Amino acid sequence: MTPKFNYFIPTRIIFGPGRLTELATTPYLPGKKALIVTGAGGSTKKNGSLERVIQYLKQNKVESVLFDKILSNPLVEHVMEGARIVRENNCDFVIGLGGGSPIDSSKSIAVMAKNPGHYWDYIQGGSGKGKPVLNGALPIVAITTTAGTGSEADPWTVITKSDTKEKIGFGTDATFPVLSIVDPELMLTVPRDLTAYQGIDAFCHATEGYLSVLNQPPADLYALEAVKLIARYLPIAVKDGSNLEARTAVAWANTAAGMVESLSSCISHHSLEHALSAYHPSLPHGAGLALLSVSYFSFMASKVPDRFAALAEAMGENLDSLSTKEEKAAAFITALKRLLDGAGLGGLHLSRFGISVEESEQFTKNAFENMGGLFQLDPYKLSFEEVVSIYKACF
Repeated sequence: MTPKFNYFIPTRIIFGPGRLTELATTPYLPGKKALIVTGAGGSTKKNGSLERVIQYLKQNKVESVLFDKILSNPLVEHVMEGARIVRENNCDFVIGLGGGSPIDSSKSIAVMAKNPGHYWDYIQGGSGKGKPVLNGALPIVAITTTAGTGSEADPWTVITKSDTKEKIGFGTDATFPVLSIVDPELMLTVPRDLTAYQGIDAFCHATEGYLSVLNQPPADLYALEAVKLIARYLPIAVKDGSNLEARTAVAWANTAAGMVESLSSCISHHSLEHALSAYHPSLPHGAGLALLSVSYFSFMASKVPDRFAALAEAMGENLDSLSTKEEKAAAFITALKRLLDGAGLGGLHLSRFGISVEESEQFTKNAFENMGGLFQLDPYKLSFEEVVSIYKACF
């Protein structure tokens, strides 16, 4: 086999414990006035990272303006408001500080700071108009305080249009961060449940990218590394959030999984979850993925078992005594259940989050209409009825 693939990840990444301090001296900041985009929950204020970022920017002779309204499932209204603030204050770049929601929002704000109209004019899928982003985006800096979305290493941003229940991913070459700082020390205070949800999100990015029809050799390397590290270290990080070794391993796995998203792609597992949290925005994205994962991957493994063996081995499964690819694929499901149990997520059901089985067809319709593109990247073509069955198996 002679593989053909493209490799493009233009982000400069500063990785490692204690490296946030380099924000004060790095020559790679792309401007002199930044909009800092962070979450409405106030975690970056409570843990001190916001004040540190502001002070380090000052030391680097960079002014900053704060925008702290971002919700856990970011809304298009806040994208438009953030872009207006950028223009009013003549900011020349945008910093996303926090988890995936602020970083995603910073990318979308950076687009709308330079392009006319409404954000949904540029979205493909759903009610989006699919217009080209002709003016690019302001430069983006990502400073991640969680290990879940990999948004510091990919161009993707997911925003919700709540009035139409559309939660859709988007990105261009211009929405890659120019600089990302991944300091695991900033993750030491993340609560246990969020640590688990975020780690499973990263795990799914890697696993889906490995299964995608767009899989390629460099992405496969990152994916298997991420899966291996999360399987080993996520349960430790959940049990003891102060364990810096485990936090660092999961942080790198998350960044590596972001690279998988850049080089390969997620598949319809993410489409299914986006439909869930579009209708139930209080559902954390990683929790939704975890709740769907056993049903979804069990179905895929039964239809296209071939690439599951390597994933199972990366998770520590010994396949020597297994002779068929079906048995090896089943070993991945065993390892997945063990990971979920180790992260405290075993036995969860959608009903715990106020979601009813009667909504399954509504979710399926939403997934196909708004994130239908990911279904085209699945290794097996799912039917409407099969997706409904996957949802129903989660109750």
